[in-house]
Amino acid sequence: MIRRGDIPMKRITMLWVFVMAVAGCDRITRVSLAGATMGTVYNVTIASEVAIDEEALQREIDEELAWINRVMSTYIPESHLSEFNRSEVHQVTTVPAELIEVLRLSAVVHRISGGAFDVTVGPLVNLWGFGPNEVPEKVPDDAQISAARSRIGMHHLVIGNGTLSRGVDIYVDLSGIAKGYAVDRVSQLLSDRGFDNHLVEIGGELRALGVNDRDRRWVIAIEKPTGLARTVFRTLPLGDMAMATSGDYRNYRELDGKRYSHTIDPVAGAPIEHHLASVTVLHESAAMADGLATAINVLGPARGMTLAEEQDLAVLFIIMGESGFEESRSPAFEAYLRTHDTE
Repeated sequence: MIRRGDIPMKRITMLWVFVMAVAGCDRITRVSLAGATMGTVYNVTIASEVAIDEEALQREIDEELAWINRVMSTYIPESHLSEFNRSEVHQVTTVPAELIEVLRLSAVVHRISGGAFDVTVGPLVNLWGFGPNEVPEKVPDDAQISAARSRIGMHHLVIGNGTLSRGVDIYVDLSGIAKGYAVDRVSQLLSDRGFDNHLVEIGGELRALGVNDRDRRWVIAIEKPTGLARTVFRTLPLGDMAMATSGDYRNYRELDGKRYSHTIDPVAGAPIEHHLASVTVLHESAAMADGLATAINVLGPARGMTLAEEQDLAVLFIIMGESGFEESRSPAFEAYLRTHDTE
């Protein structure tokens, strides 16, 4: 359930960590921390040779995540993003550096995806009932969709040096990248404290650094994209790398007897309709992996593969075929497997 005050979930967690039960060495301590954030949960695992003040570290993590939420949530009326979304057209608003950073990253993903990723898609997200507004009882009509699309477009967003302004009444929604950004921030916090071997996960977006308590790469299980019992589709070693997965098999809505994905195509103005069940992206940045996973999910398997090849992205596609799920991998993902899958 999404609670008011949190950044809305764009997907249910679709992967989890295989935690090793036996430590590889007595001097290695494994510490696991968890908590609630952004309408979901976070999990942090650290392998350390020194003692850790778990209470103090968790307090730091919670404070960092609370700050990011106060900056970027559309569910908190007093958040910096909410205040910007209510600002007057052409008004220049001073905002925290974190918001500027995420919007600049969003602009990069928007550009390379040909607009498939667009943080101004908020009016359409709300219209289809996946935002903080009330859920509609029927499918939006053409006039409503056209009105919402008139308020969409990153070219209307002016990103300055610590300031934002907008040319029309756009509504910015960062649910497609904020969790990945938060993962990066928590990972950096841990590194700054000297914990170079760790795994951070928030709502399915994660970043692994170093090795686990068995002195091996962190091992991640990618979930089979089905709404039934959770089962493993494949495992993947992950080290010094971020990973994000996007799919709609557990996050959808039914209107007028039809199922609609939570992922909105900004160009079409409606939820996506294709056979791509889920897409997993590997990247050095969890924020970029998060945004790219959303963009490729919007594009679908064919156009998504084209983007992956053009940008040399490591992407795993799980496609619903006639006989079940089929796996497709980008060349960069194949290269990653050749290097790491035998570890």
